[in-house]
Amino acid sequence: MKKTLLVFSLFFTTAAFGQGIGGYINAQPQFYEAPTHPLHASYAPIASEQTLMGGTSYTMTQGDRPAWDFPQAPQIALGDVARELKKKHEQDKKSRVLYEN
Repeated sequence: MKKTLLVFSLFFTTAAFGQGIGGYINAQPQFYEAPTHPLHASYAPIASEQTLMGGTSYTMTQGDRPAWDFPQAPQIALGDVARELKKKHEQDKKSRVLYEN
């Protein structure tokens, strides 16, 4: 009898705290309305260019710079890399420890 009374009292106190604490949630449905942008896809004349640099002057050039103007890491031939990997693979095949029963 004491156990059931304890269980019911815990249940009812939990329900009472659930109703009183927490906050008020509105039960009315809230519909989502996507924002509209009427001028998003309409035709308009092209605007004039605007500088992003502020009031400073800048220089602009056209053309390509040759590759030797940029620092490059030394290139290793693909064949050399393959040979090194093959040597390492052959060394790894051999067992260093031999177990005998």
